Amino acid sequence: MGGSVWETVWQQGDAVSRGIALLLLAMSVSSWVVILWKSWVLRRGVNNLQAATAAFWQGEHLDDGQQRLRQADRRRWLLPLLLAARELPASGGATLAAAGDRAQQLTRVLRDALHRVLHRLQFGQVLLATVGATAPFVGLLGTVWGIFHALTGIGADGQAFRIEQVSGPVGEALIMTAAGLAVAIPAVLAYNVLGRQIGRIEAELEGFARDLRELLSHSDTSVDRPGKAESR
Repeated sequence: MGGSVWETVWQQGDAVSRGIALLLLAMSVSSWVVILWKSWVLRRGVNNLQAATAAFWQGEHLDDGQQRLRQADRRRWLLPLLLAARELPASGGATLAAAGDRAQQLTRVLRDALHRVLHRLQFGQVLLATVGATAPFVGLLGTVWGIFHALTGIGADGQAFRIEQVSGPVGEALIMTAAGLAVAIPAVLAYNVLGRQIGRIEAELEGFARDLRELLSHSDTSVDRPGKAESR
């Protein structure tokens, strides 16, 4: 049966059916690469995020915290937020970016930095969503085309129609629908599972950005470098 299915789907198929089969294969391979890669990154990243956050808040001042974060934040999820906030004083001038109080400016730069980090975290989710939504229809297209191709071949033989002539090719053409579902289901499940993990990481990053904003907008210069508080 396996040999006859392969012969019908591939060897006896035309360019359209072969192209659909190759497309499903490419969708499956690409989705599994994203699933395995993102699962590894997010699993290690969650532990690293917690350790990096704790390392930063153990710093004695911002320079110390930045140094600790640079060493602990391997995924570079937190460090861009701190760097964006600390570069804010250097962006002064008569511009709209400098308008408003310090808290408003910190909110804007932290939001922009957070969006850039989240864009990296979301990488691959669009692919999984696309594969999950389109693979069943690609498989169905292969089935419809396979049935059409089988019926056309039977009609070209000029023989009397018998159900045995149709049941085999049609049943084997339905393999394309099953292949489409086999490609789509893992992509949909991974999209939901990974999306929940990304949501938890996003909440952690938003909390860090909010705490950092409160620290920098309401603190004095003693948090910037050691010795400032004693010199006043």
